[in-house]
Amino acid sequence: MAERIARCYVATMASLLSTFILPIAVAAVALVLLFGLINMMRGGSPNTSQKLNRIYTRTGDDGTTALGSGERRPKYDLRIAAYGTVDETNAAIGVVRLHLNDARDLDAMLGLIQNDLFDLGADLAVPQREGKNKSKAERLRVQASQVERLERDIDGLNANLAPLTSFVLPGGTPAAAYLHLARTICRRAERMMVELAANPDEPVNDAAIHYMNRLSDFLFVASRAANHNGAGDVLWVPGQNR
Repeated sequence: MAERIARCYVATMASLLSTFILPIAVAAVALVLLFGLINMMRGGSPNTSQKLNRIYTRTGDDGTTALGSGERRPKYDLRIAAYGTVDETNAAIGVVRLHLNDARDLDAMLGLIQNDLFDLGADLAVPQREGKNKSKAERLRVQASQVERLERDIDGLNANLAPLTSFVLPGGTPAAAYLHLARTICRRAERMMVELAANPDEPVNDAAIHYMNRLSDFLFVASRAANHNGAGDVLWVPGQNR
């Protein structure tokens, strides 16, 4: 009799465990992992190099924003506009990559470029200073080696392209069209950077300007690569509609 009661008790507890207790335990573990992930994304991990504990700070409500050096500038300031336009370039490249499922090599190149553009934005956000005015934040500058990598990628893509017989109109495949959009935004960012550098009080890293100049060339060549290596290019016909 006692043995039968014991077996019933064990069976009942096993049923409770599988029906209620185990799912609750799994859910609890999942919640712990979820909150840990959220905390890490918000900058709670001690191993993250940049902590973003809060998204809004209200410090920009007066129409100013802070450079990486801590200096505050109006949001219409040319330096702010320059690295904001670099960010626009990066966002446009992100859209391009949605259309490159069958072009993994090009997608990988663009992934490296997106990271470079964050480097470049950080570079612009901390004006180069010398001597006593040199900021402790000056730790990340675009390097000539990044420009050289772009040049190698341009040469590699260009080697497979059909010769051009006219200027190219933005279009063709979705990826090609968005690459042209990214190219024009890149050109705008470069123009702003050159204008900024013309002011003696607003130093700009030469390698950063070289990078943006080379990037627009890369995006043009990449647009042709995305148009079946130039076979799908939409060509300009001068005076066609007169």
